[in-house]
Amino acid sequence: MKHTLYIVFSALVLASCGGSNKSENQMEALTKLKKERAELDKKIAAIEATLKTTMPEKAVPVSVITLAPQSFSATIDVQASVIGNENVLASSQSPGVITQILVRPGQRVSKGQTLALLDASAIEQQMNAHKAQLNLLKQLYEKQQKLWEQNIGTQVQLLQAKAAYDAALSQQAALAAQRNMFAIKSPINGVVDDVPVKEGDMSSPGMNGIRVVSKDQLKAQAKLGESYLGKVKQGDAVKLIFADGNDSLNTHLSYVAQSVDPISRSFLVEIKLPASSSLHPNMSAALKIANYQKSAAIAIPVSAIQKTNEGELVYVADNGKARSVIIQTGKISNGMAEVLNGLKAGDQLIVEGFYDLDNNEPVEIAK
Repeated sequence: MKHTLYIVFSALVLASCGGSNKSENQMEALTKLKKERAELDKKIAAIEATLKTTMPEKAVPVSVITLAPQSFSATIDVQASVIGNENVLASSQSPGVITQILVRPGQRVSKGQTLALLDASAIEQQMNAHKAQLNLLKQLYEKQQKLWEQNIGTQVQLLQAKAAYDAALSQQAALAAQRNMFAIKSPINGVVDDVPVKEGDMSSPGMNGIRVVSKDQLKAQAKLGESYLGKVKQGDAVKLIFADGNDSLNTHLSYVAQSVDPISRSFLVEIKLPASSSLHPNMSAALKIANYQKSAAIAIPVSAIQKTNEGELVYVADNGKARSVIIQTGKISNGMAEVLNGLKAGDQLIVEGFYDLDNNEPVEIAK
């Protein structure tokens, strides 16, 4: 048994010695490779240094713009729509069936003009029945008046006849007023914008009417998010660009709401529009509100700015080399950014060819 343990112990010692020799061999090989690599790095560096002196770096072609102070304005861009200052849905004052439509879309109408008629046959029958009684009371009053002029009859009889006739007149006027309630009339001077009803439709007050708009006083309306409240004010310069893109208007904000709609979390702005044959209700327009203006700013294209861990970076051409500059920007508008710090007038900003540039790399400015 002791002999067996001795053999096992001897085997373990020999194995341990063999592992130690293997590790030492690997360390020697690693040291030799590191030494060879260091010698290669020195040779490579020497060759590169020689090439730099004998073969200068090829300049990267770039395009530049020379910076100069310029007028810079930032705008708030939002969609607006043109509406009439007076835009109403004309409807009847009493419910009834439409029997006749008297206007068509695009037709100019005046205030009080009848646009459509409703079935008022019941009222008309009452008016016809009352007309006969009215004629009778009129005759009795006139006859009593002639008798009074001849000193026949009493004053009380005359007054009674007059009172009966006046009451009949009032009743006839009331029936006529009720008859007028069975018609759709325009409450404004304007143009018929839409006739969404037809003969036979039921019309009710405030519903199923005819749209009338006034082109004499148009305005553009837009809604801004509540974050802009306090950043725009009445009188701010605006530009309206209409849907076709060929027509624009420079004007000012005429109204800015001071409260936020609790549902949409937005507030209303309005621009009064001049009378123009090219402007129509329900047109759409792009609204640009100028809320920042600087007469002498350094502004650069946003496309020339690179985002890095150190901040916003641009390249300028300086004595034939690219120089990286960390800048600080302010407002951004229409693809341009105001530079608050880092650049100055006269700097040649590289706007093309900067993506693969390194600092101090030779550049060639394209003519």
